[in-house]
Amino acid sequence: MSEFSFEYPWVLGLIIIFILCAKFCKIKAKSIYFPHLSSLMLGENPHNYLLLLLKWLGLTLAIVALASPVLTTEYSNSKKNGRDIVLIIDSSESMLQEGFDSSNSSKNKFDVVKEVASDFVSKREDDRVGLITFADIAFVASPLTFEKKFLQQIIQMQRLGVAGRRTAINDALVQSYVLLERSKAKSKIVILLTDGVDNMSKIGVDEVKSLVKKSNIKLYTIGVGTERDFDGDYLRSLAKAGRGVAFSAKNSKMLSKIYAKIDQLEVSKIDDKKVVHHSYLFLYPLLISIFLLLFFIYFRTVRGA
Repeated sequence: MSEFSFEYPWVLGLIIIFILCAKFCKIKAKSIYFPHLSSLMLGENPHNYLLLLLKWLGLTLAIVALASPVLTTEYSNSKKNGRDIVLIIDSSESMLQEGFDSSNSSKNKFDVVKEVASDFVSKREDDRVGLITFADIAFVASPLTFEKKFLQQIIQMQRLGVAGRRTAINDALVQSYVLLERSKAKSKIVILLTDGVDNMSKIGVDEVKSLVKKSNIKLYTIGVGTERDFDGDYLRSLAKAGRGVAFSAKNSKMLSKIYAKIDQLEVSKIDDKKVVHHSYLFLYPLLISIFLLLFFIYFRTVRGA
């Protein structure tokens, strides 16, 4: 946005002073020293409009130049510090359980999780998001990407049973940390969702906790169902080691609120800096003023020659 102003606006008052002087200030000694001076005075010759125009335009522009006209332009330089986020979703057989959504009892846990995760992805405008699903094995369903619609399609394409029937939480965590290992983002986040207890991982508990604790990646855990379904103590210990928060969701509404809470906790930082540029324009009226006054002197000299 550009704004025009004068650095010294009070100087423009000189125009009024010049006008008043032209009307009321008389040269008293002209008849003594220069008896024919009246013939050279512009104000005495109402027919010489060209000289009148040159003189007043030249003087006015000279005063405008002295007032220092300035064009101020303001630029907004917004730098967004996005995050790299990996969603880990349990796709084991236990996710087939229905009744998790009170508004639609025919939906199983996995269908609800896909809907909520997809909605979460749509809100992460400045972040890269990746997806890992696990059961017997853990695999990368989608690498880190800015393409939100593509990732939402990938989420909807996930099916139960593809990765097996059991639960390998630790292996999935290791996969996610490997995925984020080469990330250059200042903030890295893993969100683990499960409704079961690890009974299939090749990686031990101590190894995983050590990895989570040493890494600069923040870990959030979400247990789905009741604490009889998942190991709440283990999920809380993982979140604590990862400097995150452990949540539990008994139904779809609670799950939506948890993802919304994480969305609020992990708002992308925006460094908004404003740059102001001043363009000084006094040179333009000054040059035009000089030329006009030179023409004024020239034509007046020619007329008096």
